[in-house]
Parts: sequence; C-alpha cells; structure tokens
Amino acid sequence: MAYPKMRHQMSEMADEMPADEMEAMPQIGRPRRRGGFGKTLTIIVVVVVIIAAVCCGIFTTGCFGLSMGSGIATVSNDWQAVFLSNGQVYFGKVQAVSKGALTLGNIYYLQVVSKPLQTTQQGDTAANQQAQQELTLIKLGNELHGPVDQMTINRDHVLLTEKLKKDSRVVQAINSYLKDQASKK
Repeated sequence: MAYPKMRHQMSEMADEMPADEMEAMPQIGRPRRRGGFGKTLTIIVVVVVIIAAVCCGIFTTGCFGLSMGSGIATVSNDWQAVFLSNGQVYFGKVQAVSKGALTLGNIYYLQVVSKPLQTTQQGDTAANQQAQQELTLIKLGNELHGPVDQMTINRDHVLLTEKLKKDSRVVQAINSYLKDQASKK
C-alpha cells in the first residue's frame, strides 16, 4: 500500500515547500478532470442549436405543410385587407409576395372626413362648430401627388392580411366606385 504512504509524504512536503513551488508540482493520487461537466454542457448546447436551426429551416421552407414564413398573404384576384404596424389599412389585390415585400394593386384606403352639421334657425354657434365624422373609402392615385395605383410594402410592417367577403361593405363600396367610373367613360 504505497499510496497512503506517498500521500502522507506529500503532505509533509507541503508544510516545508513555498506555495508557488507547490502549485507547480503535479498532484499525485487525484485524477485530473478533463472538462467533464463543461464539455458535456457544450455538447448539449451545440446539439440543441443544431436541432433548432434544422426545425426553423423545415418550418420556413414549408416542409410538412407548416409554412410559417409565407403565410402573411397569398397572390389572388380576391380583395384583401392589409393591416400595417402604423395603424393604416389598405384594401386591394395582392399581386406578389416575396420574403421581404408584399405588392398590392387596385388600392383603396379609409379616410375620416368631417362634415359640418346643419345649423338651426337660431344659428347656434355650438352647432356650427360641431362636425360629423364619417369614414370614406378613397382610391389610391387621386391624391395631390398622384401616386401609381400599386404599392410595395415591407413585410416587417405587415401585421396581418384578411381576405374580404364578396358582400362586405368595403367590397360593395369598391364595386360601386368601379361601376360609377365605368359609367363616366
């Protein structure tokens, strides 16, 4: 049993040696750790990161029918509402969808219009100052700066899109506007 004796001799030597020499001396009798816990933790983290990257790749490319990246809108001849992060809502037909942008055509938007109330016979000043607010559907392109009736929207600013029913009030107002424009020609 040389081990206990060697251990006893080493402890006696430790009392006589300076601390810096003792640190430089190899330790006998104690197995060295070779990064056991740290190495295992690193391997686990790397495996989790690889699995997460593979899962994200599968979901965003549309494997298994779980397309998370392209579900914001679809190219369609149907009327759709596009809700933006600044609170604005545009109605139109989605013409193209890419990873970074959505292209909308035949665009309409809502605008609040204040219409003054009729005054009474006495001419009340309070009634003159009040106005009735009404939502009006506006066709893009009729503004002062004359934009083209097409818009490319950064997808980071699109909160959601909704397909509109054929009997919705917005679609009815758009159809009425289109009929009115066709009769003027």
